[in-house]
Amino acid sequence: MLFADWRAAALALLPLMTTTSLAANPATNLSTSPAAIPDGVPRALAQERAARVSDLHYQLSYRLVPHAPTTDATEQIRFELRDAGKPLLLDFRDGQIADIRLNGADIPAQIVNGHVLLPAQVLQTGENVVDARFTANIGVAGKAITRFDDHDDGAEYLYTLFVPMDASMALLCFDQPDLKGRFTLQITAPDDWTVIANSAPAATRPAGDGFRTTDFGATEPISTYLFAFAAGPFVNVHPEQGMPNVWVRKSQAAKAEDAVPAVQQTAAEGIRYLSNYFAQPFPFPKYEMVLIPGFAYGGMEHAGATFLREESVIFRTAPTAINRLNRDVVVLHELTHQWFGDFTTMRWFDDLWLKEGFAQYMAYKALADLRPNEDIWQRFYQSIKPAAYGIDETPGTTPIYQDIPNLKDAKSAYGAIVYEKAPGVLKQLNYVLGDEAFQRGLQIYLAQHKYGNATWSDLIDAFQSASGRNLTAWADMWIRHRGMPRVEVSWSCQGGRLSELRLTQHPFLQYETSGADEVWPIATGIALGYPDGSVGTLRAELQTQSAEVPLGPEGQACPAWVYANNNDHAYGLFLLDAKSRGAVMQQIATMPDLFRRTLLWGSLWDSVREVELDPAAYAKLALDALPAEHDELLAASLLARTDTAAHRYVGAAQQRGLLLQGAQTAIDRMIHDPDHDLRIVWFRSLAGFGAQGVGQAAMKQLLSGQLTIPGVTLRQQDRWSLVTALIAYGDRDADTVFAAEQKRDSSGDGLKFAYVAQAARPDAATKAHYFDEYLHNPQRSEDWIQSSLGAFNYWSQSQLTAPYLQPSLEALEQVKRERKIFFLVAWLDAFMDGQQSQASLDVVRNYLATANPDPDLRLKILQAMDELDRTVRIRAAYAH
Repeated sequence: MLFADWRAAALALLPLMTTTSLAANPATNLSTSPAAIPDGVPRALAQERAARVSDLHYQLSYRLVPHAPTTDATEQIRFELRDAGKPLLLDFRDGQIADIRLNGADIPAQIVNGHVLLPAQVLQTGENVVDARFTANIGVAGKAITRFDDHDDGAEYLYTLFVPMDASMALLCFDQPDLKGRFTLQITAPDDWTVIANSAPAATRPAGDGFRTTDFGATEPISTYLFAFAAGPFVNVHPEQGMPNVWVRKSQAAKAEDAVPAVQQTAAEGIRYLSNYFAQPFPFPKYEMVLIPGFAYGGMEHAGATFLREESVIFRTAPTAINRLNRDVVVLHELTHQWFGDFTTMRWFDDLWLKEGFAQYMAYKALADLRPNEDIWQRFYQSIKPAAYGIDETPGTTPIYQDIPNLKDAKSAYGAIVYEKAPGVLKQLNYVLGDEAFQRGLQIYLAQHKYGNATWSDLIDAFQSASGRNLTAWADMWIRHRGMPRVEVSWSCQGGRLSELRLTQHPFLQYETSGADEVWPIATGIALGYPDGSVGTLRAELQTQSAEVPLGPEGQACPAWVYANNNDHAYGLFLLDAKSRGAVMQQIATMPDLFRRTLLWGSLWDSVREVELDPAAYAKLALDALPAEHDELLAASLLARTDTAAHRYVGAAQQRGLLLQGAQTAIDRMIHDPDHDLRIVWFRSLAGFGAQGVGQAAMKQLLSGQLTIPGVTLRQQDRWSLVTALIAYGDRDADTVFAAEQKRDSSGDGLKFAYVAQAARPDAATKAHYFDEYLHNPQRSEDWIQSSLGAFNYWSQSQLTAPYLQPSLEALEQVKRERKIFFLVAWLDAFMDGQQSQASLDVVRNYLATANPDPDLRLKILQAMDELDRTVRIRAAYAH
């Protein structure tokens, strides 16, 4: 039956319920009591359904009316059932069911704890059919179907976002990743709207009254969270045969013209590379990308139709080579998901790393081959490792494999452990197995689970099959255990020769489930640095707590310093010993090897955070070395760390000196640096350093045009970042500057940036207004709120924002319930990073002791609290 015919038939079959024999029989309403129906999707329910249900087919029809708060929909679900002896739960929440039939019989349209009960009396072994009419909610925030109103031209856009289990907010379904189904979609929308979905349009036809109906062909089997559509007056920018389509809202089409060809090229190169690397052709009939304004994530890998955050492609700031490279990473990350996530999907969200960790690692691996001159593995270290270590060294860290008892808690799995630690660990595994066995293992894994589901043990089995190595101990420590090793080096010399070199590991933190004898299998490279600047290398493996490193048959000359993670193959905290640290600080500014220089700067920063190195000494060393640093990413990293040291870790007198030096150097280098991209990097640092008069004057001159940066035109967000800083610092001209920029930029994005800037106003009334709106204005876009959190908690306003620390903690349950995946972490980080005092630390500790937050929230608080705890300890040691 054609889909259009099915829709008409379904409507005819579904009159409004009046009386039904089933509804009149309490025994058929619920064979278990309503109280027994669980909230969310517990693992046991998912396992029970996966054992019973198969061969799923969803047919859906939505009518999208401009500015409507809901969408009317019809649905048919067909599935095979192995056991019809007991009821079956469908998932549906946040909407209303008009009527529902099971195998032709009316059943109660009752929603209990987000579920609809399919009574056992009407179920049958073999094929079952559910027909329903329902409405699903649409909103600017907090809904699975999100509305974006374009303030530039008044156009409206709708898009879906279902991960991890929000599909049940928009359709009736079995909302778990291991019940894959084939989706057939029909959407009726205004004539001037374009609809993009997982599959290509099969037919379109007029629907009357200015509407048009589009039918989409059936998808391959996909998980519910990967089903998607976007609708609105999108424009197909730069359509080209053989290239993926890229859709953008019409008001941004002209701006997208410059960016889209590069994105298409990267995606096309990626499809060819990954198809060959995985020995598996692109697994879906088509691939498109849709740019979504204010999207909650960098991208979302819906099968055949990736959604990308518009700002990730169309830059609001003057771009550099690294910005473009980061865009390539996002494109390749989401593209890799078409295999790792969409084609082969984790069985449950405790194995989220199977898609996210691999997508991140393979994005860089593909780039390393596609862009061989781009120092990709140095970029990988800079972009991946600090974030991973930053979580793994906190008491709130988790294993890569995370126990998720209920999918309603799956949001907690998202974070640096799966996005950064997992790819860091995979890099170690690639090093251990070698490139050939690693690639073959991935090919085996995908071939064994085509359009299916898998677990981490399936992947390890594939690697073992490819390599012939037993990886049980490796996987147990790296995948199932939380935390990381701290690896220390001890060495000594006699007669000008290295006489002993020993590596020792121990858990960075002790947990209630860990012991001091825990051992991670580690393979690493060791760098031996000499006074003349030359460097020797050794390979070492550490399978025990401590081991002596073989020095080779001829031994080694006595080095000036030793670093135990050369080329960043290993994962863990590798600190320099005191002697090595002093020698490295003498040499680092002139070290010719970029990757090694980057790693050693990172190790010195780790020493600051471990209260082993004075943060003022680090910041001064960095500021003195930076004018000669030619690598954009390393320069940006050093400036960010210097900014952190100056804002959080040092005393008032040291702070004034560092900020003055930073501002003066930034002003000089953004004008005189010979490298275009470095001029932009230095400009971006000015707002952070500009708390004093010289910095504020330069920012106002840049905004007025009295001061310009050669070859650089400031873009929209560049200008607003200066306005925000001037407001935060209480500059006497801040109101005038703000009014001028508002007049200059009345665009939709300008409205958002103005909202962000005003959150930085250093007055109590503003803070009270914004905090109230964060929690009580459902019409305020989540993107606007999240973007403003840093301005609200500006580093110079800790005393003003300290009263909001306790309320921010008390709001966590609401934030977790109502906001998207990454918002909770952004909320916690903003409010805690804005504080520096022991009193604020005591507020958080007292909350943990008395409020009894749920286990997931407790871990998230401990993660965020770690930086505040470090700040207090570092300041106690060095802030004088």
